[in-house]
Formats: sequence, structure tokens, C-alpha cells
Amino acid sequence: MKTIGLLGGMSWESTLGYYRAINEGIRNSLGGLHSAKIAMYSVDFEPIEQLQHAEDWEGTAKILSEAAKNVQAAGADFLLLCTNTMHKVAPEIEAAIQIPLLHIADATAEVLIKEGIESVGLLGTAFTMEQEFYKGRLTDNYGLQVQVPDGEDRDIVHKVIYQELCLGKTASDSKEEYLRIIDALVTKGAEAVILGCTEIGMLVNQVDTDVRLLDTTSVHAVKAVEYAIGDIVS
Repeated sequence: MKTIGLLGGMSWESTLGYYRAINEGIRNSLGGLHSAKIAMYSVDFEPIEQLQHAEDWEGTAKILSEAAKNVQAAGADFLLLCTNTMHKVAPEIEAAIQIPLLHIADATAEVLIKEGIESVGLLGTAFTMEQEFYKGRLTDNYGLQVQVPDGEDRDIVHKVIYQELCLGKTASDSKEEYLRIIDALVTKGAEAVILGCTEIGMLVNQVDTDVRLLDTTSVHAVKAVEYAIGDIVS
């Protein structure tokens, strides 16, 4: 079994979900008392969040590249960056290490392609919804049409993530707003909606709507399990 490298803490609320999902996946796949081999580095999110909103991506890249080196040094065979937004600096992280990085957008796109979905909605931080590092990868590499909420709704999605979900808070009125926004994306042509922030699954999940949802935390964790045990079960 390969050792899974996790670079987490952005926020730790969602990293907790990664740890659980990966270990459950290993247990379900291998049975018995099997659990995942994991090397994890969890960063302090406060300074990273400040750099994000200051648009200092070079600063975030430096912090996360050093953290990724620590994960590699701990014996990881490959790396997961346990956040969607910070895939903004995935190229810088990949350049700093010698182990593969399993990109969260690639894992998500593979599921969409397998299910025959061509047009997808995207929820996430404003950075993820508005910049091209994520949307562009889905379109350029996989030919997917990506729909994002209108301006006011993007603000709602972003604020709920940072002011509630990253602090472990879930509110019923925020859930109602998210479900409304999901329906609006379907009206714009989305056949499914990506929960493109690893905390969103804390607020809404598949039982809440008939719209196909892709929880990126779950999707990324499944990909990690497959990669870790591929040689064992193939």
C-alpha cells in the first residue's frame, strides 16, 4: 500500500473529512482492520487566508511548497492538497516536490466524464468560481462547460464558507440559500453541481436535492484510495 500524503488545515474542518473518508475507503476495499498509511502536514490557516484575500499567491505558494516538502520527507508516495482554492498554486507545489500531486479538479472531471455530464455548475470560494485555475482546467483539459452563480450569489457562497463553514458552523438559512443557488445553476444549464470547496459538504449533500452533487472531498478521497491500493487489488 502506498503512503498517502495529505496537506491539510485549510480548513481543518474539511481535513477531518478527508481523514475519515480515506480510512473508510481503505477499510471497505481491503477489509479487516486495514487502515490508510498517511503522512499529514496541517498548516495554520489564518495567515494563508490573509494572504489569499490580499491576492498574495506567491506568499501562499511558498508556505505550501515548504509544507509539501515536509509531507514528502515523511515518506508520502503522492500528495493530496486538501482544498480546492489552493490548487491555484498547484504548479508551484508540484515544482517543489518529486512525488505526484493528485489534482482535485482532475479527479472531479473524471467522474463527470464517466457519467456523461457536459455542463456543470461550480460552487466554491470567489477565487475558485471567478479565476481560471480551476474552471479553465475543467474546460481546457476535459471540454466541460462550467456555470457559476451570478455576482450576488457568488458573494453569499464565499461569505458562508469563510464566516461559517471554516469555523465549523452550519446554519439552516445558509443551507436554504445554497440550495436556491444550486437550483439557479440548473436553470442556467448545469446537469450537475460541483461542491468545489471542501467545506461545502458540511452544509449540503445529496439527500437535500435531486440535483447531482459532486462533493470534491469525497471524490478526491476515493481517488486517493484507488491510487494507494491499485497494485494490491488490480
